[in-house]
Amino acid sequence: MQRSLEEALSRRERQALDVLYAAGELTAAGLRERLPDQPSYSAVRALLAVLEDKGWVKHRRDGRQYVFAPTVSRQRARRGALQRVLRTFFDGSPEQLVQNLLDPTERRLEPEQLARLRQLLDAHEQDGPDGSGDGTGAAVEGGPGSPANKGGRDR
Repeated sequence: MQRSLEEALSRRERQALDVLYAAGELTAAGLRERLPDQPSYSAVRALLAVLEDKGWVKHRRDGRQYVFAPTVSRQRARRGALQRVLRTFFDGSPEQLVQNLLDPTERRLEPEQLARLRQLLDAHEQDGPDGSGDGTGAAVEGGPGSPANKGGRDR
């Protein structure tokens, strides 16, 4: 039975997904070799079964082995994780999240990082809060709709 992708992942499940995203696809033995604090082979098989049950991975048969791969794009997983963090720690407020990121007592952002954030905010403002702009994000060099990224990453 597939559960909602909104279901929280354990630390080990996140580690396994990180390895799978980096590799593309792996056997249970290949995953085991790449995980920190190598778990037993049976623990990896159980972990993969849980991830498959939750809808995060799928498998295909390759000879006598099963090869596992993520079913959810890294971008979609990233958005889901960020939404959970926003709800859990920032009352759903992106503003509170950004304020926390910009807190100079934690760490200072480099000037290039601040400039990129300004570009992103300007592009968001041009599109309008209701998305009434052209929606391309073209105002940000290298953004999803910009000429510098044609044929690049999709939204």
